[in-house]
Amino acid sequence: MDPKADIIFTRRSIRLYRQGPAISDELIYFLLAAAMSAPTARNRQPWHFVVITCRNLLAELSRRHPYAKMLESAAMAVLICGDTNLEETESFIVQNCSAATQNLLLAVESAGLGAVWLGVHPRKERSEAIKDLLGIPKNIIPVSLVSIGYPAEEKPRNANYRQSRVHYNGWQESNA
Repeated sequence: MDPKADIIFTRRSIRLYRQGPAISDELIYFLLAAAMSAPTARNRQPWHFVVITCRNLLAELSRRHPYAKMLESAAMAVLICGDTNLEETESFIVQNCSAATQNLLLAVESAGLGAVWLGVHPRKERSEAIKDLLGIPKNIIPVSLVSIGYPAEEKPRNANYRQSRVHYNGWQESNA
């Protein structure tokens, strides 16, 4: 197996963080550049990224999102949003922002940090609470929120492969 691809299997959702230095501007640039390298429908790149490093905002986000308690100890978070002025098809926005989110997660792993993907869209109550807190304009759809920090937990390699979910040349029951 190609060692460059190993990061796909070692990337895991990390929810426990330890204290560490502030994440540098250079590293934030790297993470965002990786996210923006994701493919998009018609190459519209209809995304915006809100970088959150303020302790008070991270704490408030942890209260507004029901599964975001780890933000209280995270070094930062990134909110990945889609712009309906740049892409009118909502399902494409979700796909584009999801690809950017996955790239961001892989970049975080490659940097030795830990992260977890917190779903926002299509939960209206989550979206509205976050938009209100961060002053997000009406034409922007918050799709996902990524908590990032210095990992305080280790998890085994991903082993999610299931032959029963693989079908060749049409829908046929696989030989699991």
